[in-house]
Order: sequence, then structure tokens, then C-alpha cells
Amino acid sequence: MEDNCRKSVLQAADTWVVKVGSRVLTGPDGMLDTEQVGRLAAQLSELANAGNRVVLVSSGAVAAGVGKLGLASRPTVLSQLQAVAAVGQAHLIQTYEQYFSSHGRHAAQILLVADDLDDRTRYLNVRNTLVALLRMGVIPVVNENDSVAVDELMTTFGDNDRLAAMVAGLFESPALVILSDVAGVYDRDPRLEGARVVSTIEQVNQDVMDMAVDKESQVSKGGMSSKLQAAQFVTQSGAPVVIAGGRTPNVLPRLWAGEELGTLFLPEARGLSPRKRWIGFSAQPMGQLLVDEGACEAILSGGPSLLAIGIVSVQEDFGIGDVVSICRLDGEEIARGLSNYSSVDLMKIRGQRSPEIEEILGHCPYEAVIHRDNMTVIVAADLRGG
Repeated sequence: MEDNCRKSVLQAADTWVVKVGSRVLTGPDGMLDTEQVGRLAAQLSELANAGNRVVLVSSGAVAAGVGKLGLASRPTVLSQLQAVAAVGQAHLIQTYEQYFSSHGRHAAQILLVADDLDDRTRYLNVRNTLVALLRMGVIPVVNENDSVAVDELMTTFGDNDRLAAMVAGLFESPALVILSDVAGVYDRDPRLEGARVVSTIEQVNQDVMDMAVDKESQVSKGGMSSKLQAAQFVTQSGAPVVIAGGRTPNVLPRLWAGEELGTLFLPEARGLSPRKRWIGFSAQPMGQLLVDEGACEAILSGGPSLLAIGIVSVQEDFGIGDVVSICRLDGEEIARGLSNYSSVDLMKIRGQRSPEIEEILGHCPYEAVIHRDNMTVIVAADLRGG
């Protein structure tokens, strides 16, 4: 893709959400590299000075805490990890504030857990707070609340790539830039001779997912697979994504200028509304509906709403209006939506035709279990099974 095309795609965004991983922020000793934080702050400030709204999703709290406390290594006990993260988060935000202040800007700390983006009201409150900060010229620094988010600390792949995708989904026209310790998505294992960075990816399909090569690390919890999943979420929402090297000199202003760095994922032509982004990628499903192949094909082809006759099995307990997963019989998730019925009622009417619902329940408030307008398909056509 020519530089001017890249430039037009990225500069069409009204908000740049920049995610930076732990390995970009730490030195060879695993400690926070404050000079690197300074370089990043300078680049973000330059983007903001050019008229962009900028949000930073930053890892590094545990690494910062390890260095601040003078520990020899990252703890493995959960309570110690949480304590180190609490110390490190304070040090991390102080470091960002120090460098942003030198450029005439300020940092604002936003710590989130999944529940904050799960509840629709709290989701909107997060969005309103971020928008208010951006109007003040402040650069929000968002992170998973490591002191309470158990899964974020203890699993190999944390949620910051996904969190960044969710944050991008809060805005009307975002661009997500994931700064990694690799230069982009390679066409093969980057350790192999002849491996090259793929400049542009039009759709995150199975061939693209197969390019992912994850590396184990004592510092970073992310991997290329999680980055590609984040790219899939955001591009399906109609926004572009870039994965680029976080230590490439002046990488952010160069990307904004249209320079061909990293891998650009093009947005899908028909993006999702913010509400459908929330349904598909932010709210956590409270239950699961296993549907037959006919219902799957109808959903994936943009067909009608999900009816009770297509439901084979109902998993977990959930209420009216809860977000639920819609899955194939083998458990593969294809969509999410707001259920018009509770799990108790769905157990009674699954597999039944709409006219029979009133006879079974004594009333039929909705013909559809999940209306098409309240459903988000979350898997691309090229990723679905046969």
C-alpha cells in the first residue's frame, strides 16, 4: 500500500488508541526503562499536538514494581504479584506524568477490570470520562487493574491486547496501534531466513491466524495470537489496526505521516455501531446457546434473528436482557446477543416453533430469542468451520 493510502486510512481516525506491551517498556534486566517511557511520552505528545485525541493502554505495572522494590525477580505468589503491581502502578503513572509534563501535557490514570466494560452503564461512564479527559487535553493512561484482576496476573496471555481493542471500541472512529517487541506480523516464523513483515492485511482469516508465533517470556503476558484477535475485533468494527515495533525510532509520528512501518490491518467496509461493539466484544457472556447448523448458517450469512426452533441446548443461568454466546454444537462461538428470554424459559421452548411458545409459557412476548439488531457476529466467514 502506498504511503498516502496508509496516511489517509490512519488519519481518518478521530482517536488513536496506542497499546504498549511490557517488553517495549522494560530493559534487558526486566525493569522499567524510564528513558523508553520518555521517548514514548514525547511521541504521544507530538500526536496530540497535531490535533489527534490520544489514549494510551500501557502494560508494565508489575515490571515497574519489581524495579521500585529492588526485587531480584517477578514474584509467583498471587498476593505478592498484586502487591508489586500496586506499587508499580503508582511508579508507572508518576513516570508518565513526569515526561508528559515536560511536553506541557498531563497523564490521567484509568484502571479497569472486565466488569467495568461488562455493565452497559459503567461502560458508558468509562467512555464519558475518557472523552472529558481528551477534551481537557489530558492523555489517559489505561491499564488492567492488576491488584484485583486475578486472571490478568496469573495467565500466560493477559487481557491488555483485548483491553486495548475494547477501549478502541468506545470511540466512533478509532485507530488501534499495538506497539510490540516485533516489527509487525511476519509471513513465517521471524527466526527463519527470508521471513518478512507483511505490510498490509485485508482480513484476519485463518491464514493470517496461522502466522502467529508466540514466544514465552518472563515479562510479557501477550503474544501475536492475542494481537491478531484484537485486530480482528477492531477491524470488524470498521477501524484500522497497526502492529509495529515499539522501539522503532519515532514510530508513532512516522505512522501518522503514512510511512510504511509494521503491519496495517484494513477496516472492514461495514463497521459496527458502538452498541454492537459492546455486545460483541466488551460485555462478558452470562450463558451459552448451542444452535443447529441451519441457525448458524443463517446468522453468519446476515439472515434473520435467532428463533427458539434453532436452539439445541441452553448452558448456564442467565436472565432477560443478558448477553449470551451463540455457538455451534461443537462449542465454537459465532456470535453474541441480548436474550429476550431467561435460561429457565429457554429450556422450555428450545427447539419449538414461535406459535408454540405462548402455549408452553402462557405468553409470547417476543417471536425472536435474540433479535438481529441485538446480535453481533464475532467470527469472520473465513474463520468458521465446515
